[in-house]
Amino acid sequence: MKPLISLMLLLSATWFGAKGESSDKTIGNWAVEAAANGQIILPTSRFLKVTGGNDAIFAPDLRASFAFGQTSRQGQLYPGVRQGIALSPNFILPNSSLGTPTNIYLFQSIRLTRGQRLWLEGEWNFGISAGWSKYDIVTAPANNAIGSRVNAMLGVGVSAVYRVGDNWDLKATVNATHYSNGNTHLPNSGVNNTGLSLGARYYFESQKYLNRTVAETEPFKRGFSYDVTAYGATRRRVAVDGLDDYVVAKGSFGVAGVNVATMYDINRYFRAGISADMQYDESANLGKHRVEGTFGDDLKFHRQPFRDCFAAGLSLRAELTLPIFSINIGLGRNIIANGPDTRIFYQTLALKAYVWHNSFLQVGYQLCDFHLPNNLMLGVGYTFGPK
Repeated sequence: MKPLISLMLLLSATWFGAKGESSDKTIGNWAVEAAANGQIILPTSRFLKVTGGNDAIFAPDLRASFAFGQTSRQGQLYPGVRQGIALSPNFILPNSSLGTPTNIYLFQSIRLTRGQRLWLEGEWNFGISAGWSKYDIVTAPANNAIGSRVNAMLGVGVSAVYRVGDNWDLKATVNATHYSNGNTHLPNSGVNNTGLSLGARYYFESQKYLNRTVAETEPFKRGFSYDVTAYGATRRRVAVDGLDDYVVAKGSFGVAGVNVATMYDINRYFRAGISADMQYDESANLGKHRVEGTFGDDLKFHRQPFRDCFAAGLSLRAELTLPIFSINIGLGRNIIANGPDTRIFYQTLALKAYVWHNSFLQVGYQLCDFHLPNNLMLGVGYTFGPK
């Protein structure tokens, strides 16, 4: 998880310095929030189904956020968008065997309705969650949910917000959260929660005159743009030995890929298109190359040929575009593949942070059949054309 932590720090720096000193990027309208978050842990793995004590999470949540100034270009084009950083210790009840993880995460919210006193907001969360009790062959052999002490945290929420004064809002949020390490360690079934958060937000600047709709300063032009992304990561792999048993192959394996996407800019908030995806996975189709006579902890493999590790496919892409950040999702199938590990229907979820003009950093995740984790996608990219 060290590469993910480093990228998290880079994304944080993006907000507070990477955009330079241009007047059209002025930030302001700072606010702080405090909330009590209660979530139910969903029994999505064998361990969580049969092991008691990991039923719910209580998590106080503290946040600081800002919006772009109303006279700035971003503030006028994207009114109602906020972004910030949060800290949330998790207390797992009633008698946790998963530890006491603490979340540090970035978030971004957008107004979904335009009410003056009452409105809806949608938000995403991305961060690091540290302090989990992980799988251990001696002390926790049944824990197939968490294989590392530090995990990525992904979340979404929808909030009802009620303004009670010029400086105060009350919030009620329905949310969902996923914790996983992206197969950098095994086991990695992950933990999934859903729940309700109740809290308040205080603005340092009066909001009395900030609800007015600001006219856009430039017309939006529909058209095509093109993303080129290169990424890499490491992963672990479960393989079948000669005794028809599943074992974790020794060591970590490299993953590298390139995505070339043609996207149509529908409006300021949405793009959609198709992507050509190519990936080389050093661990793919190991089972076809097991060394005869090796089993269990002594399991060995011959190095696969390139064609067994390489896959290429097409995916449909949709993207939510906001100031600094974009959320990209994809549904695809490999067309060029030479084994069961690459002949798959895959899904991708990626957070892109535009750090300089049209250049971006990416934190992504690939799944197979909507539930089987494949690998992280930590990369860099560039958008050609308008963004």
